[in-house]
Amino acid sequence: MKLHNYQLRSVEFIEENTHAGLFAEMGTGKTLSTLTAINRLMYEDFEIDSVLIIAPKRVAEVVWSDEIDKWPHLRNLTISKVIGNEKQRVAALKVKAAIHIISRDNIAWLVGHYGGSFLPFDMLVIDESSSFKNHASIRFKALKHVQPCFKRVVLLTGTPAPNGLIDLWPQIWLLDRGERLGKTITFYRSNFFSKKYSGFGYEAQDGADDRIHNKIKDICMSLKSADYLELPERIDTFINVVLPASVKKRYDDFEREKVLEMMGAEDINAMNAAALSNKLLQFAGGAVYDEDRRVHEIHDCKLEACEEFIEAANGKPVFIAYSYKHELERLLVKLRKYKPVKLESQEHIRGWNAGKIQVMLAHPASASHGLNLQEGHTCALWFSLNWSLELYQQFNKRLHRQGRKYPVVIGHLIAQGTEDETVRLALERKAGTQDILMEAVRAKIKKYGGFF
Repeated sequence: MKLHNYQLRSVEFIEENTHAGLFAEMGTGKTLSTLTAINRLMYEDFEIDSVLIIAPKRVAEVVWSDEIDKWPHLRNLTISKVIGNEKQRVAALKVKAAIHIISRDNIAWLVGHYGGSFLPFDMLVIDESSSFKNHASIRFKALKHVQPCFKRVVLLTGTPAPNGLIDLWPQIWLLDRGERLGKTITFYRSNFFSKKYSGFGYEAQDGADDRIHNKIKDICMSLKSADYLELPERIDTFINVVLPASVKKRYDDFEREKVLEMMGAEDINAMNAAALSNKLLQFAGGAVYDEDRRVHEIHDCKLEACEEFIEAANGKPVFIAYSYKHELERLLVKLRKYKPVKLESQEHIRGWNAGKIQVMLAHPASASHGLNLQEGHTCALWFSLNWSLELYQQFNKRLHRQGRKYPVVIGHLIAQGTEDETVRLALERKAGTQDILMEAVRAKIKKYGGFF
């Protein structure tokens, strides 16, 4: 096995830039490129001695070590996984290894463990840097405090700006400490964005896209999969689930009740708009939580459609995305004859790729980054959609990747006349979540005779 030319260019870019952003779409092999660069910097150029990798939890547990095992030229790289309880994490930090890898959820703990001023690593790799897009988050603030410790920093992500260019500032700050886009988020906003007319959020000024990209192009490299990869055919199917008239009336009454409650609130904002949408999406799926987190089952329409999809797959594996815990529980019961498995371990990944699991279920947030599930004939099915375009794209790319021999079928269960259709529209338009949310709320309020 050898690296593709575009991967070699990625390796060289990391080597040539002490602070580098590799914005490579899913499937372009950025993990392998980064490990190859680390290997060269450590054992050929002798520039670094120790590397810290920050990654999503499941990626930290599985992906990086699996990639090292696959490639003979990486055999010198040793890895210590700083995961588990605090005692286990402390023990892992004491292990002498070329690479220490930690979940992004434990960054604040790591910084505190070393006294908040110095970390004993000279290179930092942030896998899926878009998870640091919130400048007010604890993880960003903790890492910002210790960023000067590292001689080299690499950002890796396929979606650097999932909700628009506003997401870039914290990530680029972790590369250059504000040199290119400004020392503060306030400066960044005032120079490249304007307040939206609605008062909710910011929109890029005319020409801001080009201005921003020109400022960061010297330290950021972009790879689009369509330019480099020979991807298998992807077939998207949208399965209309028709609710019985009595259930549809209950849905409409439920929607009206929730909208009227919102109209009675002092302030209508993105937070209560999201709460309304989540309730409606739950109802469309067949069950809702009450205020005490008790589950109330309403219908089985999507469960039946899900089983029909599996039957139509004729024994091919089906990977199902769910949004709520009660959906998982109901799916495990409904599909028990297929021996469904909830994705939880490396063994499940290997079993899936070996064709030993017919039905596997996962929440998109736990299966969206870094997991290679592309072996064999495969179908994916969205039992229920969510508002995150990033999670939607990443989840689908777990299967639709270079190296597959067969087409990928991605199904979507859409309950007609429900919030499912609103979310589908948002994903198709690739629009900002907040914009579509508020637009949908306005339409619902107008529908029931109110003003907003």
